[in-house]
Amino acid sequence: MTTETTVRRTNDRPVRPVVATVLATGLLIVVAFQAALTLGAPFGAAAMGGSNPGKLPDAVRLVTGFATLVWFLAAIVVMARGGRALVPVPPAVAGVGTWVLVGLLGLGTVMNFASPSPWERFGWGPFTLLMFGLCLVLARSGSPRHPAARR
Repeated sequence: MTTETTVRRTNDRPVRPVVATVLATGLLIVVAFQAALTLGAPFGAAAMGGSNPGKLPDAVRLVTGFATLVWFLAAIVVMARGGRALVPVPPAVAGVGTWVLVGLLGLGTVMNFASPSPWERFGWGPFTLLMFGLCLVLARSGSPRHPAARR
């Protein structure tokens, strides 16, 4: 079996859509959490180092509102990268966006594990580590092929 055949078979497997769907689901969990914080849910102990237990101050809730939008857009990009675009996303945007997300999730993983908040260290830390791994797999998976292009 040649290397080209091995690569083609690996890239043709339905792993990419599955990884994208699982990752997007994880991102939507983050979206729900950030939206809840924005709307005043008392989850401050599990966010931003846990320095604001209970309801977050208004200025911080603006940040979580922005984060809600960013993570929602990330889920759209991930689905496009996985070949399951919900809205049209140029392939270059999906590719670069996925690599940017790898960086953000890597940074988030380090920050969560380094947090003084036990919620972040033992809850969000492992969660973001898993999402980082999935995103790395998706980013490295090559470009999605159009079904008609398969042999």
